[in-house]
Amino acid sequence: MLENAKIVAFIGTLNRERALTFYRDTLGLKLVDDGPFALVFDSGGTMLRVTPVHELTPEKFTVLGWHVGDIMEEMRQLNARGVIFERFPGLDQDQQGIWTAPNGASIAWFKDPDGHVLSLSQD
Repeated sequence: MLENAKIVAFIGTLNRERALTFYRDTLGLKLVDDGPFALVFDSGGTMLRVTPVHELTPEKFTVLGWHVGDIMEEMRQLNARGVIFERFPGLDQDQQGIWTAPNGASIAWFKDPDGHVLSLSQD
């Protein structure tokens, strides 16, 4: 069945050019295709299709996340590119905005230009 199939991730955008700049230039994802139906990026071997849509209501939960080796370094680099990390009421986040999950993982959240919640995590 699907246990050996690669996942393809999808996310919508109201502004194709703004999304292109964010995912390619800010996050550093490799643009694979700039076709009429989607911007297609490669993120560590996973295909991310950013699809232009006419209406969009971003979810309040995380829709995409990346496991990283050094969350502080990734946050530093993203901050330097203008990314602002989110703070959520009720979560005990440190000064940088990192929450330590019960399993010990470090997690930080940020948003894309369309308001989608994205995350970094380090085990």
